[in-house]
Amino acid sequence: MPEPRELTELLLRWSRGEREALEALLPAVYHELRRAARAKLARERSGHSLQPTDLVHEAFMRLEGYERISWQNRAHFYAVAARVMRQVLIDRARKRRAVKRGGPERTVTLTDSGSPTQSQDVDVLALHQALTRLGERDPRQCEVVELRYFGGLSQEEIAAVLGVSVPTVKRDWRVAKLWLRRELAPSGA
Repeated sequence: MPEPRELTELLLRWSRGEREALEALLPAVYHELRRAARAKLARERSGHSLQPTDLVHEAFMRLEGYERISWQNRAHFYAVAARVMRQVLIDRARKRRAVKRGGPERTVTLTDSGSPTQSQDVDVLALHQALTRLGERDPRQCEVVELRYFGGLSQEEIAAVLGVSVPTVKRDWRVAKLWLRRELAPSGA
């Protein structure tokens, strides 16, 4: 795995239009993106067809269109990658729902991996809508959820990306999880 400085340099070269930097970037970030995808997909319902490798490849194909973004550092890249993975899952859920009107809904689990708390399964599209509402209410909490849940970043990494303290990230994560659980609770619960 490359040093953060080397990765940042690749990102800066890519943003200047150097195609070779993009080609060197995928192998450099592949392991970390696959780890995040594996953690994300482990929370989904059993029997889903998307594999971590597929999610990483589809997300990276979409990221290729981000060549003119001014990357700040590797954490910024992973934050954007988390959002792209979220969008891939949302698009797949929408496509599946369009094909199977009224069919079973794709579910995800709102917990930290290894968390002793009971999980709550929710529809990917319902989660997307709830995150949109959370973003309107508190954009930073929404970012914390995206980075933690979809990006697999640690609380320390999220603090670095957002430029806040780790205790602030912990508090935002805790409040956002509670808010989302309430928003996603079945009617009458």
